[in-house]
Amino acid sequence: MAARGGQDERGGRRKGLKVAGLALAGSLLLGAGAAGWAYWHLNGNIKSVDINGALGDDRPARPATVPSASPSASPVPTGALNILVLGSDSRSGEENQELGGGDSGGARSDTAMVVHLDAGRTAATVVSIPRDTLVERPSCPLPSGGTTRAASGAMFNTAYELGGPVCAVKTVESLTGVRMDHYVEVDFSGFADLVDALGGVTVTTDVDIDDDRSHLHLDAGTHHLDGTEALGLARTRYGLAGGSDLARIELQHKLVKALLEQISATDLLTDPARLYQVADALTGSLTTDTGLDSLGELTNLGRSLGGLAADDVRTLTMPVLPAPSDPNRVVADQPDAAGLWESLR
Repeated sequence: MAARGGQDERGGRRKGLKVAGLALAGSLLLGAGAAGWAYWHLNGNIKSVDINGALGDDRPARPATVPSASPSASPVPTGALNILVLGSDSRSGEENQELGGGDSGGARSDTAMVVHLDAGRTAATVVSIPRDTLVERPSCPLPSGGTTRAASGAMFNTAYELGGPVCAVKTVESLTGVRMDHYVEVDFSGFADLVDALGGVTVTTDVDIDDDRSHLHLDAGTHHLDGTEALGLARTRYGLAGGSDLARIELQHKLVKALLEQISATDLLTDPARLYQVADALTGSLTTDTGLDSLGELTNLGRSLGGLAADDVRTLTMPVLPAPSDPNRVVADQPDAAGLWESLR
């Protein structure tokens, strides 16, 4: 009986968190008999930025243990990996304003997470960098030519606002000393569509949330949220005590876990229509580096995460302290922050 229980536990882990389910969606559709148009459409949804080409060798060294992606389906990569995940919040457009995005132009990286996959891909650490962190922002190349100006004591999220994904990656690497192997940007309006395609997410909040800016009003407790409500939860700040960005990050961590659990609970293989809807919402919301800008490359990454379960994902916030120059801003708390980043190299 003990052996039978061990098999059940391993099977449960394999069925636990299927991050791979989303990455594999396009391939599964084709396997289910969808036309080549589906692959072409989903693959074409993905936007990309050539981070490596823009930054060249002016960045932390890549650890020798990180394997290069195999062009074939096998072997599945298993080395440690660091991925910068940004939530980009466009402030313009009628649809975005309806979702609580404000009325100012441009786009901002209101959410920044470094996702570290351990060697073997059976555990992950997600570290959030508060948008209010004051950093040494490096000079960054611009797509149109020229560079941004370096700045001392700059808000972390101004890197993306001024220099886009390339500057966001360079600033994170400057702050952490950790090479970002990949870049993934999730558009917030697309995130709402993804949550709706999955049938919503269930989140428990410890406090009441009353935020007119994010259009979210929730009593403390457990709630099943649709896409608009989940997006409001990711954005809410002023509806929390003190309007703290750190409190918002705690809610975002709850949302990450809830989304992964919903992916696990949704049997996409038995519902081709929903499978396509989820795949379309996911790929339509993504901007990646050129190493992940195809369905095949996302599939390869997804297959490598097949053994990752929800409980294996640890969420943290970079250790910070109030900034001496401004109590409404924070700075990295050293040496704790440096020790955390060292553990992810």
